[in-house]
Amino acid sequence: MLNNVAQLLGRALMSAIFIQGGINKALNAQATIAGFSHYPALSNPSLSYAVALVVEIGGGIAVLVGWKTKWAALILAAWCIATGLVAHYHPGDRGQMIHFMKNICMAGGFLQLFVLGAGRFSLDKR
Repeated sequence: MLNNVAQLLGRALMSAIFIQGGINKALNAQATIAGFSHYPALSNPSLSYAVALVVEIGGGIAVLVGWKTKWAALILAAWCIATGLVAHYHPGDRGQMIHFMKNICMAGGFLQLFVLGAGRFSLDKR
């Protein structure tokens, strides 16, 4: 029973940053798109914004409720690595490298979720 509760809590904690981040992006569309335009790797900031909303809100909610969890976790693991490389990989900036390593750590957690699944308290187990 404790393992099932821990898996649910883990999914909630892992998804929170994405759901909150996606909602903040949705509420601040113009500022987010303008911010995305500063990254040379993002050739189409408006498209990047739309993808970010789908991945962060959609993927975050999917992980939270445990629906298609393995696929959502795999997508979010890739998202963490991609956003870490695009936005935070600046070896000369200690603060940005801490954020980069946070993204790498989250990717590792999502890979664990991909392998182990959502657990008993999830839509996947219905």
